[in-house]
Amino acid sequence: MSVKRRNHSPEFKFRTALEAAKEQKTISQLSSELNIHPNQISTWKKKLLEDGKILFQSNGKHELQTTQEKVIL
Repeated sequence: MSVKRRNHSPEFKFRTALEAAKEQKTISQLSSELNIHPNQISTWKKKLLEDGKILFQSNGKHELQTTQEKVIL
């Protein structure tokens, strides 16, 4: 029997990555609480820290939409 792949909302990914970035809890603790593999949380955290600067650019909204369109295509 195959296991159904879980899909997480962007809001959930953001909140989880933000919590990991705060470093009030370890990634292992978050992983246990949320039942998500630690590597997945680390990936989301890394993406947040690398791409978060786009939000504060003068044309951040446009850049973010362009990035999302590239991902979709």
